Amino acid sequence: MQFVLGYQPLQWSDSIFLLWGALNTLVMAATAGVLGTLLGIPLGWARASSFSFQILSAPLVDIFRSVPMLITLIVLNSLFSLLNMPLSPYLLGSLALGVWMAAVTSEVARASFLSVPQTFRRAARSLGMTGWQELRHISLPLAARNGLSAWVGLLLSLIKDSALAGVVGYVEFMRAAQTLMTRTHETWLLLLGTGLFYFLICYPVSRYSRYLEKKVAI
Repeated sequence: MQFVLGYQPLQWSDSIFLLWGALNTLVMAATAGVLGTLLGIPLGWARASSFSFQILSAPLVDIFRSVPMLITLIVLNSLFSLLNMPLSPYLLGSLALGVWMAAVTSEVARASFLSVPQTFRRAARSLGMTGWQELRHISLPLAARNGLSAWVGLLLSLIKDSALAGVVGYVEFMRAAQTLMTRTHETWLLLLGTGLFYFLICYPVSRYSRYLEKKVAI
């Protein structure tokens, strides 16, 4: 007895499925990017300002920086299930990616704040600025210039790592492409299309970051 694996060719309706996956990828990456940046910058400033806080927060930051994203997704999914608080694939993926983004952004922010010369800070305080005024007008703009390139690199990694969210059931672009590969057996075509999709997202972001670096260069 012979078994023949049936398959269906690609159809125009599959483009809607891929577009939906592309939209899901962009939404999750944007959510995690905003969440991680808003959490990471204050955390990085606190770690740069207080040595004791840096020591206390270092283990947690190092854990999320070092553990592969795939393991983080699985562990968080299992944890919330054990707590009888199941999250939707979108929320779970955004949380895992956002926590990772916060951890790595905090390191970039910490290094950027520490790169601001102490003489600039002392000069600002000698002119009568308060600590918050000095942070707003001196340290934060200079730190943003110094850390922009590294932060963009993290953002690009975040966009690509969003493809791992499929392991918890989120249908992003890679998961949509894998579903079509299984049904149509058009592996090479879909893989090339997936690579092109991520390239079309990441390359303009990279080029625009270079433009911003030149524009804000001191």
